[in-house]
Amino acid sequence: MNLGFVSAILPDLSFEEVIDCAADTGYSCVEICCWPLGKAERRYAGVTHIDVETLDEQKADHINRYLVQKNITISALGYYPNPLDPDKEKSAFYISHIRKLILAAKKLGINKVNTFIGRDQHKTVDENFELFLKTWKPLIKFAEEHGVMIGIENCPMLFTASEWPGGHNLATTPVIWRRMFNEIQSDYFGLNYDPSHLMWMQMDYIKPLYEFKNKLFHVHLKDARVYREKLDEVGILATPLEFHSPKLPGLGDINWAKFISSLNDIRYNGPVCVEVEDKSFENSLEDRKKALVLSRRYLIQYVI
Repeated sequence: MNLGFVSAILPDLSFEEVIDCAADTGYSCVEICCWPLGKAERRYAGVTHIDVETLDEQKADHINRYLVQKNITISALGYYPNPLDPDKEKSAFYISHIRKLILAAKKLGINKVNTFIGRDQHKTVDENFELFLKTWKPLIKFAEEHGVMIGIENCPMLFTASEWPGGHNLATTPVIWRRMFNEIQSDYFGLNYDPSHLMWMQMDYIKPLYEFKNKLFHVHLKDARVYREKLDEVGILATPLEFHSPKLPGLGDINWAKFISSLNDIRYNGPVCVEVEDKSFENSLEDRKKALVLSRRYLIQYVI
């Protein structure tokens, strides 16, 4: 496995500075965020460490030479919008930008793009599946044609009242993954697996690794803490940030020894990237870099 981090936590740094940080802190790869330039709509969004709109052969060559110089690889290009947004103009823009990431990944010699399926939060799962097929069949075909694998993160994007009731991402549970992969059968369509979301949803985050081992394209290492006393007060139908919070690996409730042992069981040998969303480490650039150092220090007992 290749231990890396998601570049969203370093929004103010340039691409070169992000790669320098990875090299200086002992990581071997980085998931590079490639949002379109502009104002972010939420935390950890709007981060552009590679601008795919302006990426040409000269810039791609510079990126690849810098990576070789620092002995760092790009695990995937990342962009996490809502391609099934009910606003058709927004949806079309998000889909268009995902296509640009696919083209950029090919140009850079990277075979992975990570994103969300999206969801119309006011429609049922079945209604969203109609939108899913209409949107994602051509997107996966486009990815196949360019040799790029699409890793879908399993984050519900349901944290506050603004995302209620259904959230902004359909691909949240094993029963939905089975249906997705049955309806769009492709070796280029898989998961960017984050155990923390299953954990705070009160689900088994180990068992799906075995069933979906051939669909694991990328893994996010993020922990979370469920505050049982708060959950007992508000219940599981409350907005999720009322009873849990994201944490650095080792500071939450995930059993990392068991999780990474299971990745070894299934012979997963791909990227495992720390995703820092712990508010305790957001006050400064120094704190965010410290979060990366602490996360690696904890994880290297399991990942070499």
